[in-house]
Amino acid sequence: MSLLDTAYLERLEDYLISGDLELDFDFAGEEGRGMILEFLEKLMDVAEKADEAATKLLFKGQLGALAGAKTQK
Repeated sequence: MSLLDTAYLERLEDYLISGDLELDFDFAGEEGRGMILEFLEKLMDVAEKADEAATKLLFKGQLGALAGAKTQK
């Protein structure tokens, strides 16, 4: 499986918005609920890293150009 598997992300998104996650949580035992919460916490951590990476990629080099423009004034 590729790390850039958008089909998996789409399935995960569907799972999150369909109500299936809530049903799984409601019917899970204590251990299952803990696993779900740990998964969601990790997903949020990864999403934060993805946001940081996207920002870095999108603005790569632009900050240096802006800084250079400010020093030339």
